[in-house]
Amino acid sequence: MTDCIFCKIINGDFNTEFVHENEYAVVFKDINPKADIHLLVVPRKHVESLNELDDEILLGKLMTTVKETTKKLGIKSYRTIINTGKEAGQEVFHLHIHILSGKMNF
Repeated sequence: MTDCIFCKIINGDFNTEFVHENEYAVVFKDINPKADIHLLVVPRKHVESLNELDDEILLGKLMTTVKETTKKLGIKSYRTIINTGKEAGQEVFHLHIHILSGKMNF
């Protein structure tokens, strides 16, 4: 999707530093953090939201990516959030999982 900010990040348009990546997803820092550590796990494949995800393997790989990332960074306690739909707070319509750790700012 050409106008999707996350697709542009994945394609390297903004030189975003990836904290972790694999063949299924990239992980980078949220530009508007709501916690001391606030990362986004974003699938390389464009999927608008959890409602449109029909790939159980991809869902599992995204959750594995959360685990890989937190282990790599030594994060032992964290919260994961998936906002689905505008009314639930989804601002970018490309499925993503928030990883938050430390002091929360919301």
